[in-house]
Amino acid sequence: MAYDPWYIQYGRWIRDIFLHGDFGTSLTHSRPVTTIIGERIFNTMRLSLLTTLFTYMIAIPLGLLAGRKNGTPVDKSIMVYTFIALSMPTVVFSTINLLIFAFNLGWFPTGGSVGATEVAGTVSFTISRIHHLILPAISLALISTISIIYFLRSEIVDYEASDFVLTARAKGVPDNKVYTNHILRNSFLPIAGGMGAIIAGLFGGSIFIETIFSYPGMGELFLTAVQSRDFPVVNTLVMLFAIMSAMSMLFSDIIITIVDPRIRIK
Repeated sequence: MAYDPWYIQYGRWIRDIFLHGDFGTSLTHSRPVTTIIGERIFNTMRLSLLTTLFTYMIAIPLGLLAGRKNGTPVDKSIMVYTFIALSMPTVVFSTINLLIFAFNLGWFPTGGSVGATEVAGTVSFTISRIHHLILPAISLALISTISIIYFLRSEIVDYEASDFVLTARAKGVPDNKVYTNHILRNSFLPIAGGMGAIIAGLFGGSIFIETIFSYPGMGELFLTAVQSRDFPVVNTLVMLFAIMSAMSMLFSDIIITIVDPRIRIK
């Protein structure tokens, strides 16, 4: 059976999307691509939102502590954690967490997004969903905290030696007020600006996390589609990831204009 050249097939696919809203049919499942992705997109969104929450809950206190206790054993301990997290591949770290906390200790489920016996709409169903999310979200968050800790720590250390901070201290401004009004306010600007990049990075990291934890999201679907050469699903997911990344960057720009009034989009 002869096939059209790839550029003709691609042009036909783009035409069907814009003219008919048709993203094609899955070659593996023989179902519309939009239906298959629609069943999984909210799982990935829930995982990304919870991971973002855990990331900032862990990274901001550690970054503040490392910056304020610069050069002390506390700072060095936090830096050791970042070095370990930086050198630890997501796949290896997630597999270790799965073996320890799911298989050995039994604290968390070994896979899925909700218990098989749970009934949708009940309280136990919601609790089960959260229970299935916690371990993969924390595993990805612990790896994602590195850049935030580094940025926040370096910003605090730099502002400690800045002229306006030294002037404020020379005038007798209390140390806590110097930190709150001068150092922290300026140190949080790059963190707020990088929020979009972190969220965009979570979509890429979810491919490995969802596969290891057998979590039925878009990441696992993407890897499965690549392995089975299900091109309509792969093409649509790549486009969707690109749109999400662009929206995350736009969100980042909006956040930084709110945090820093000196920056305005013109």
